[in-house]
Amino acid sequence: MHQYYKRLFKPSELLRLLILAISLAVTGISSGQEDASQELDDNLSFDGDFTFDDDLFGGGFEFEESEPENAWLNNFTIRLTQQIYGQVNNHSVEPIPGYSFFRKSEIENNRLGINIRYQNPFAAGWLLQVSGQSRMYLKNDYQYEANNDNLEVESRINELFVQRSFGQHSIKFGRQTVVWGETLGNSVLDIINTSEFRDLSIIDIEDARRNQLMLAWDYFGDDSTVSSFINLFPEFNPAPVRGSPFFFEPEFNLTDYRREGDVLIEVGSQWRKSFEGSDIAIMAAYLFENQLRYEDPVNNIGNSIAEKNDFLLLGLSANRAIGKLLLNFDLAFSRGITADSFSFPGTNSIGQAIDLKKNQIGTSFGFEYAVSNDQSVSLGIQAQKLLNEDEGLLPGQSLTNDGVFGSWLVRYSNSLKNGDLVLSATFQGDLNAESLLALVGLDYSISDNWAINAQIISINAATGSPLLFFDEDLRLGTTLSYSF
Repeated sequence: MHQYYKRLFKPSELLRLLILAISLAVTGISSGQEDASQELDDNLSFDGDFTFDDDLFGGGFEFEESEPENAWLNNFTIRLTQQIYGQVNNHSVEPIPGYSFFRKSEIENNRLGINIRYQNPFAAGWLLQVSGQSRMYLKNDYQYEANNDNLEVESRINELFVQRSFGQHSIKFGRQTVVWGETLGNSVLDIINTSEFRDLSIIDIEDARRNQLMLAWDYFGDDSTVSSFINLFPEFNPAPVRGSPFFFEPEFNLTDYRREGDVLIEVGSQWRKSFEGSDIAIMAAYLFENQLRYEDPVNNIGNSIAEKNDFLLLGLSANRAIGKLLLNFDLAFSRGITADSFSFPGTNSIGQAIDLKKNQIGTSFGFEYAVSNDQSVSLGIQAQKLLNEDEGLLPGQSLTNDGVFGSWLVRYSNSLKNGDLVLSATFQGDLNAESLLALVGLDYSISDNWAINAQIISINAATGSPLLFFDEDLRLGTTLSYSF
């Protein structure tokens, strides 16, 4: 795992912090275990104590496009964001019968951020792409409180790759993602890249997917494509960040996997063929499970011991377009995975998996429907089952995921006022009907540079659900962003 660059500051140095945040995002001093998820980059909000006005940068970012020496700046996209987000419903939950836990209303996220993206086709057939971020955690943010009530700046590089295209070939090297699944946001095949669910502003795999160091090759035939990748430095899902809603105090400290000279490599290949109105693909990969399994230290002294597990993935995916309707289907067979892990997105770092290897079959399917040019709706259902699930269990031992388990995801989007106003809704739950997460969002483009977002998230969970601790939570959040 990479390690974060961290530094504490006094409130009187706020202006200097903002300048430093910009510098850190450009230079990408470091990235690491506590990285924010990739799409968390785009969902940071604004605190009333900080205001942006036309003179904030004193004209420092006003460039004359006619000046040749500044033409290279056209390759940059910069976004400043500020988020305030919190749980607003005072209530109690009962995670264990007879034990009640009070959940008070409080601010969870209060952070200032900058995202920088650089894309440059610097020569014929060549492309360089870099994206980075810096975050400043302000008062009442859970990372501010976990840092002994001190301001903190955190930076990382998201993407960093160079691409070479020639003839029917494309080769890409650097930090990137590989997406194989067809089912939007809920595919059993989207398990190649690691993920981080830092807080509840991130609710699905698309938002939480992280880049890894890969070499990818694509061959584009007349009606088929072959895509292959080699992951040169496989990483693992980080443990929950201290203070975040998903954090729990383990008996022993959770650590990174100790490679100790191990050379870990992941490889995979996909063949895709296109027909009129449809595509079909088959794929195979040798992977390491993104989620580590933790064992207690010897003699119960020291940190937990992180254990990795390799497995084989075989997959099939297909889609079919029928008018405005697009049907999706994914099928995955995983050979030799670790038994027992939570299936609901965002909860896969909680608890310890049973030390058994199992084979697993899984499918995801659904549709995307364009109601009109401005409205769309999608549905994705994921279902998985361990084969021979009882084999190897000790007397009295049972798996959390017995039988068929999985989740469903529904999305709706409506674009109004020529795209300046977008209303969206997301609903997500598990197949056992033990949990429901509902999100309603509103995005409004104030001008070409300014935009504001508002979200409401409600969670309900029954006894036995990994989300029971969040039962009856109600969260409100807002984001103000300035892009140039």
